[in-house]
Amino acid sequence: MISRRTALGLIGSGISTFAIGRASAADYPARPVRWIVGYPPGGATDIIARLVGQRLSEKLGQQFVVENKPGAGNNIATESVVNAEPDGYTLQLVNPANYINASLYKNLKFNFVNDIAPVASFQRVPNVMTVNKDVPAKNVAEFIEYVKANPGKVNMASSGNGTSVHLSGEMFMAMTGCKMQHVPYRGAAPAITDMLGGQVQVIFDNMPSIIQHIRSGSLRALAVTSTERSSQLPDVPSVAETVKGYEASALFGMGAPKNMPKEVIAKLNTEINAVLAEPDMKKRLVELGGDPLIQTPEAFGNDIKAETDKWKKVVEFAGLKVE
Repeated sequence: MISRRTALGLIGSGISTFAIGRASAADYPARPVRWIVGYPPGGATDIIARLVGQRLSEKLGQQFVVENKPGAGNNIATESVVNAEPDGYTLQLVNPANYINASLYKNLKFNFVNDIAPVASFQRVPNVMTVNKDVPAKNVAEFIEYVKANPGKVNMASSGNGTSVHLSGEMFMAMTGCKMQHVPYRGAAPAITDMLGGQVQVIFDNMPSIIQHIRSGSLRALAVTSTERSSQLPDVPSVAETVKGYEASALFGMGAPKNMPKEVIAKLNTEINAVLAEPDMKKRLVELGGDPLIQTPEAFGNDIKAETDKWKKVVEFAGLKVE
């Protein structure tokens, strides 16, 4: 791989950066690639990275090594990628925290939209609006009526302040006029435990962690938060069927430091899209809650901007801020 110093020397000699990019893409990857994930091992985000990373390792002949860097709501992981050499050997698992944090945190040392280059999208995963069995509402319209008829009595659980689980609920309140008490937990597991016990009444949880409780009948799904219904819960309507314009899915993909050669981005995008089209990979991603999302880096970049703008409105409505 051509180093930055060598590249500058070649540019001074009249060799174009396009030629350097092409050479890099032809040889890429020539050594193991670090793939930074801002969560501990074992969660849905980490699983997605390992699934895609394993297939890229097999196809490209070099290891895509998942490196977990949890902390500060994903910001530690993101900052490490922003500051990395833009040579294709440090990549990021892009996830909803990145879009939310852009407005939630007031003193970030980076601008995610500007400082991370979009490489490829993976999938969109809906959350599921789920209630405990003591809540009488059987659908979204009845739930809205129930909340408005019982002010101050409905507790909304989440996996933590500022998560997509939390903000999906805040968006629901903003668009319906419902007033619920937010109860943040340290992760989905304790929140679901209290849902089962009746201490909290509703959660807009990630599908992978809640779906087994829905299928067993211990909790009741009222709606999915994507615009369309999910193939995993085909009989469950979307929130948007009742609350027009509501959409709160989790968009996942791969990012890189800005100024990474476009030819390397194009190569990774092509390889990832091929992986996403494989029947076995599609099956696994659907099990995690969403169909593969195959598109160009430019289209993924547009989605990142749209997600960032959407969550900014929700953060501002809820009056959330982390210093």
